[in-house]
Amino acid sequence: MRSLYPLRVIVLIGLFAWLAIKAMSSPPVPDWRSGELVAVVPDKSMVTDSAFESDLLALFGKHLNLRVKLLKLPPDEAVAALLAGRAHLAAGFRSHSNPSLRYSTSYQRLDERVVCDERTPRSIGGLYARQLVVARESAQEWALRKVREEYDELVWESRRETTATQLLQALAEGEIDCTVANDEQLATLRNYFPDLGSGLSLNSDSELSWAISAEGDQSLLEEANAFFAGIRNSRELQHAIDRYYGHNDRLNAIDITAFIADVRDVLSRYRQWFEDAGGLTGIDWRLLAALAYRESRWDPNATSYTNVRGMMMLTESTADRMGVANRLDPRESIMAGARYLQLLKEQLPLRITEQNRLWMALAAYNQGMGHLEDARIMTLQRGLDPDVWADVKRVMPLLSRPEYAQNTKFGRARGGEAVVHVETVRLYHDMLKRLDAEGKLPDALLFPFLSAN
Repeated sequence: MRSLYPLRVIVLIGLFAWLAIKAMSSPPVPDWRSGELVAVVPDKSMVTDSAFESDLLALFGKHLNLRVKLLKLPPDEAVAALLAGRAHLAAGFRSHSNPSLRYSTSYQRLDERVVCDERTPRSIGGLYARQLVVARESAQEWALRKVREEYDELVWESRRETTATQLLQALAEGEIDCTVANDEQLATLRNYFPDLGSGLSLNSDSELSWAISAEGDQSLLEEANAFFAGIRNSRELQHAIDRYYGHNDRLNAIDITAFIADVRDVLSRYRQWFEDAGGLTGIDWRLLAALAYRESRWDPNATSYTNVRGMMMLTESTADRMGVANRLDPRESIMAGARYLQLLKEQLPLRITEQNRLWMALAAYNQGMGHLEDARIMTLQRGLDPDVWADVKRVMPLLSRPEYAQNTKFGRARGGEAVVHVETVRLYHDMLKRLDAEGKLPDALLFPFLSAN
């Protein structure tokens, strides 16, 4: 077979020239030591990736004692910004892929997978006759370039100003035949498009790094490497990965389809009361709606075999504590459930971060504060951090085992159930936030009580 290497060289030279010309319109940024670091993160279509990288860069800004200005750009524009000196650093690049860039140490390893509209081929050779589209300069395109060293007939369309997430959505909507995304991106999008398959691994994992231009300041990379070493040793990096990706892929296709249908057909009846409860407690109303869906699937008449009842599945004692006259009244249930969750949060030490307090309060909502405290003590005994949910959830399932439960104050509990509960609520919450950002959440009914029952 004839080699495509000369063609690749020509294409790359042309691409770098185009990127440089495109970027000349803006002046270079001042030296980062002057007080502001300008960094590129994935654009807003990459909701989870963008938030994850933004959080890491906020921590990096504290490490450097600098302000951080974020530019949200697709991969090709991110490269252009670096080459033109419009940004000091860009996040989320495949390590050592582009010769015009230099890279930090890797902080995340992800499996790159090809997925198709209809049946995904079982081998790379099966892609030769398919329309394969990827985002230009993305980790996915560089993964394909690596694969083509062995499969030299592999070709694809490289699209400017798009992202892996946008292409996955285009695939789900039947606009393209095949694309490539990493396993976390696929898991996230399957929560909205459950027919997306798991795909075929390219066996070309992406080790993600931060990047600077080849002409950039090496000392900035050295600072980044020191930063990653620090947050890796403190487990802060693993906690951040868990915060954004640890709850992915918990629902099957039937669950997802039912949830999206209920968002469309049911949520509007109760949205106003979730918003009122959020205003009262300061908790995101979409989180409260996610909790209610996990508890009752927004059924105000739900009743369990243990006699917890209503939209927020309150026990008799909790309902009495919250002053609820009728657990089957959806507005009373929502307001009481929200106040109870807030009360649980307030019982946790203030040194715990807001997000970790919320997730632990969700665990206590499911199993009780006593069992949560038992799990936190066991977490500390194992040399982990009892103030971080990512560590507590590793230990909490042990509460169901007699040999561990016998040494706790409150005894045996279904700790694994609490972990699944929290992670599923987090997933529903993320789905509601994304649908809200896309304008796909139904408005609240003007008179919800007319159709609530």
